[in-house]
Amino acid sequence: MRKFTFISIYLILSLCISLLSSCKESSSINQSNLELNQSDPWDQLPDILNKITLPTFPDAQYNVLEYGAVKDDGKDDTDAFRKAINACTEKGGGMVVVPAGIYHSSAIHLKSNVNFHIQEGAEILFSTNPADYPMVSTAYEGIECINYSPLIYAYKQTNIAVTGKGILNGQASNENWWIWKGNKEYGWSEGMPNQKDSTSLPRLMSSQDNGIKVEDRIYGKGHYLRPTFIEPNTCEKILIQGITIKNAPFWVIHPFKSKFITVDGVTVDSHGPNNDGCNPEYSKYVLIKNSTFNTGDDCIAIKSGRDADGRRVGIKSENIVVQNCKMIDGHGGVVIGSEASSGVRNIFVENCNMDSPNLDRAIRIKTNSRRGGVIENIYVRNLEVGQVKECVLKLNMFYGIYANQSGDFVPTIRNIHLENINVKNGGEYGILAKGHPDSPITDVYLTNVTVEKVDSPYSIENVNNIHFSNTTFNGKKADDPKI
Repeated sequence: MRKFTFISIYLILSLCISLLSSCKESSSINQSNLELNQSDPWDQLPDILNKITLPTFPDAQYNVLEYGAVKDDGKDDTDAFRKAINACTEKGGGMVVVPAGIYHSSAIHLKSNVNFHIQEGAEILFSTNPADYPMVSTAYEGIECINYSPLIYAYKQTNIAVTGKGILNGQASNENWWIWKGNKEYGWSEGMPNQKDSTSLPRLMSSQDNGIKVEDRIYGKGHYLRPTFIEPNTCEKILIQGITIKNAPFWVIHPFKSKFITVDGVTVDSHGPNNDGCNPEYSKYVLIKNSTFNTGDDCIAIKSGRDADGRRVGIKSENIVVQNCKMIDGHGGVVIGSEASSGVRNIFVENCNMDSPNLDRAIRIKTNSRRGGVIENIYVRNLEVGQVKECVLKLNMFYGIYANQSGDFVPTIRNIHLENINVKNGGEYGILAKGHPDSPITDVYLTNVTVEKVDSPYSIENVNNIHFSNTTFNGKKADDPKI
């Protein structure tokens, strides 16, 4: 009996020593992984940028004047543009050139390997007659449908571009497209049709809940849903460079279900309703740089579908970079949502200037419990903010629009980093954050942020782990909020 006890004790001690050794090794491995996971997230940026490859084109030119376009005569040039684009793609690709002058067009449909180049001094005036825009597969406010063609559109094409120093003018105004918003400030009055009519946007929003197939969601005439301006839909390797875009009917640049996209040196000057400057949706590997946004809505708004439709599609918008941009008027400088039901992650914003008494916020995330989705890994650094109206950073899980926006799909917002931000006038709040009781906003970090003037440093509700490092409001160092 004593011998058995001694052997048992020996075996137990040996096992304990072995387990301790194993735990120590496991702890060492876990610590190594932790250190790896805590590396600077900005180290991912070069790899993301390397994947955003530019389209390339043969050295061949197709002048639209040789295909029937006549500048400055006031006649429609759509057919000439179409013939030049078809000839270009059929012969292997190249540049379709629009020389200096005034042209008139309805929908322009790009094809693979075509660089549609609007030279300096050229301006294309787009028709404001809805009948001039054929029905195509598109989306409206994050819900897929068949509707009027975007003014410049490409579907399932590869290697496309819109470039040059010319002007694209949608000619939208209070006399045409903008009226459909249904707001008096845009020319609408009682008795006029608009998108809020029961056969228009409310019908589209209910279609996703009622399981109506996309091909059966047919709108267009009699439904008052405005077309986007530039929409590459399910495309790859896209360049939009140098152009000026004015007076859009609706969203301005809308990459949809697309990847490897560069928007470079573009000027958006459009103050109509929902005139968001650039809205990547269900899109990956996007670079927006050196561009100026002066808009009637969000300057840049990253999206991934609305409600049930977003969950059905299930494509995250991710690996999106914003660099060296200027934001003037708008509801927000860089915004995520509200249509973000598929999720948004890995967003990098750096070296931007935001300044206007008509810019409501610098950085904004807006969502609600109808949207759902996970929004995470948002990294912002090196911003110069002159003036914003409401706040520097707004995180809102109760974004309200149209009717009741509460549901059973509580979203997640986590891992938000602002670093090296200088703000002269932050408006009402430095940070305005409202999380959901069932899903608090988690992990918000402000490092080296200086807000010289603001009414109140922050208003925070249902936020876990918000941390200030070397951050000041109104000249006073900010301590971590006690939540």
